[in-house]
Amino acid sequence: MDIALAQGDITTFDVDAIVNAANHSLLGGGGVDGAIHRAGGKAILRECQRLRETEWPDGLPTGEAVATTGGDLPARHVIHTVGPTWAKTKDKSELLRSCYRNSLRVADELGARTLAFPLISAGVYRWPKDDAVRQAVTTLRATPTQVTEATLVLFDQATFDLAQAVLADV
Repeated sequence: MDIALAQGDITTFDVDAIVNAANHSLLGGGGVDGAIHRAGGKAILRECQRLRETEWPDGLPTGEAVATTGGDLPARHVIHTVGPTWAKTKDKSELLRSCYRNSLRVADELGARTLAFPLISAGVYRWPKDDAVRQAVTTLRATPTQVTEATLVLFDQATFDLAQAVLADV
């Protein structure tokens, strides 16, 4: 799989699927999650509500992934995954890596070959950005998948620059 970095708004990427750094409720929120729900329209929310009523009545667990339509987005699908909150006293790296692995598994189930990922957990969940990039890239490289292209979409220039530096070392 080719892994690329891009700076921009993940909701504008024309790929088979974008990954949403969702919250447990699947019903939208702030950051990437809110932006995807706003740009994708009501179809995404309706499918998330259906998932909550059927498969995930208690919410999507951390590290799991599930797909919905892309709604009004250029992407055909949204793969929702819940990242862990960073904790100085407890290593939750395996949960973060499982977000990427399970998103790739769902992408394979969908037949998706091109994906755009946000930097999971590096926003309001406070994961250190350099380690978030390291976890993402090493997991994407190590996970067997039919996905041919994964783009890590960084929202701002400073995070993009940091990601380029980390990628050079990984």
